[in-house]
Amino acid sequence: MKRRFFIWVGAGFGAALLALILYFAVRAGYPRPYFETVKGSGQEPALVYALMKAESGFEEDAVSEAGAIGLMQLLPATAQFVCARERIAYEPERLKEGEYNVLLGCKYLGYLCGRFSCTETALAAYNAGEGTVSRWLADPELSADGITLKAVPYAETREYLKKIAKFRKIYEFYYG
Repeated sequence: MKRRFFIWVGAGFGAALLALILYFAVRAGYPRPYFETVKGSGQEPALVYALMKAESGFEEDAVSEAGAIGLMQLLPATAQFVCARERIAYEPERLKEGEYNVLLGCKYLGYLCGRFSCTETALAAYNAGEGTVSRWLADPELSADGITLKAVPYAETREYLKKIAKFRKIYEFYYG
């Protein structure tokens, strides 16, 4: 009887330990850098971190083929637009600095969320461009109401939206 009890307790402890290890391993793959900046941005942290993971995989010095830079993959022209709009000093040499890039990226995401009332549409604009998404919304085959997209013509943007939705759910689950 004692032996069964110890086997049962040992198995329970092993399962709990495995769950704990898995929990911290997943959290390591889904970090939250510059949390104070993200939290202070007014944007939903899970959304910002999902976007960051999809955009750069958390590589501060990432540069895309299109020339987008940093954690939130901002084009220099986009960063300059955000700085002018928000009255922030535009310092292109700092775009690879995490905190500066995240600040500008959050401001840009906030702008897009205000411009496009549907979060998924704003995210599509973050990826495909504001002008492109505006054209999609004006097309009755792609949008019935001019606010939401019933179809996204770019395969890359469709996959991007799926990734962000998946990453966002993970962030919400692990961080609340």
